[in-house]
Amino acid sequence: MAALKPAVPTQEGARPVAVPTQPASPWVLVAGGFHRHGGMDKANLALAQYLAEQGAPVHIVCYSIDADLARHPQVTVHIVSRPAQSYFLGRPLLDFAGRRIARRILKRWPDAKVLVNGDSCLWPAINWVHYVHHAWDEGPPEGPLWFRVKQRLNTWLVRKRELSAARMGRLFITNSNRTSRDLVEGLGVDARRVHTIYLGGESEWGPVTGAEKAASRRLFNIPEARPIAVFIGSIGHDRRKGCDVLLEAWRRLCADPEWDVDLLAAGTGSALGMCRQQVSEWNLEGRIRMLGFCDRVRDLLAAADLLVSPVRYEAYGLNVQEAICRGVPAIVSSAAGVAERYDPELSPLLLPDPEDVDDLVARLRQWRANMPYWESRFARFGETLRRYGWPEMARCIVAMANQQVALDSIHNAGVDQNASNGRHPSPAKGFRN
Repeated sequence: MAALKPAVPTQEGARPVAVPTQPASPWVLVAGGFHRHGGMDKANLALAQYLAEQGAPVHIVCYSIDADLARHPQVTVHIVSRPAQSYFLGRPLLDFAGRRIARRILKRWPDAKVLVNGDSCLWPAINWVHYVHHAWDEGPPEGPLWFRVKQRLNTWLVRKRELSAARMGRLFITNSNRTSRDLVEGLGVDARRVHTIYLGGESEWGPVTGAEKAASRRLFNIPEARPIAVFIGSIGHDRRKGCDVLLEAWRRLCADPEWDVDLLAAGTGSALGMCRQQVSEWNLEGRIRMLGFCDRVRDLLAAADLLVSPVRYEAYGLNVQEAICRGVPAIVSSAAGVAERYDPELSPLLLPDPEDVDDLVARLRQWRANMPYWESRFARFGETLRRYGWPEMARCIVAMANQQVALDSIHNAGVDQNASNGRHPSPAKGFRN
């Protein structure tokens, strides 16, 4: 299935194919957020910044946006409100606004490009897929009754919309081969229309210096010599990020007097209060710190010796990539998209079964027994990831979009020629009408 190979050889850090620096037509981008506070949102921000800096007029339809991007002279922002700050209630409003703006821009500029995120807007254009809802079986929802009812309804709605988006998209760009397979095998998307482009790395997030580590540890009130592991991700009742598995593993490890590593968990969500209560009941507040929302991820990683991400489903895993770019080793589930980029020598830190607490405990002990070894191996890995940054990723997406335009032009020319000859051609290879 050749179409599932990454569009660029990111493992070797090669630069993608060059594209014109002055895109001639406007872009319409429809997604929830364009800012630095979430993985998908950060990727959206990077693409929008690149397009604007290259001189393309960019229309952004979203709930929230980075202030600097919003002030860019090439950017026109169309903010969509979320009633009661609810994404569930805001989704149909984002879809409606996205389709309205796309129609308006295309009417004036027929060659404009429209890019949406997943099911955020049902439009037959470029779909940049960060997450496949059909690939994650949440099981029976947990939490209060109102939350369980809302989750069941939300899951049904987003999966229905996801199927519609899969049928109408003309080009699908994914963040990993795992996500590409989920589209092809789970949603029946033609593999010829699916292309993997990995998320860009934080090129400026270099290896942590001694002075930076010391300053970050003072910021988070961490003793200088204490080994520290971190968890970064949402902490919801859906348990997708695996925080519950990690907490149980830490409870078992802390029963051993020889275990000297403390855990800091950064993230918020519907289950945060429950997790804090559980840690308190275990009398482990001194060994496990639930930080809640943290906007100092770069500093937190500078203070860390390890990142742990036992996710049950993860289309990519930008938190893992950010840690590695900082030279911090990372334990992650082998099914996560980012795990595709691990070399075989790093496989001992990949979790084959995120539900297996005993296996996670064993791999944590393996890391602790030889911290300098893993630090040196991940330092090399980080060098590779930093060579392929956000601008390189954005250039690949633009190149792929331009390729679609070229194929469509060839196809449309063939349609016109065949129509004049009385023949009816099939759709262009890789794209369907």
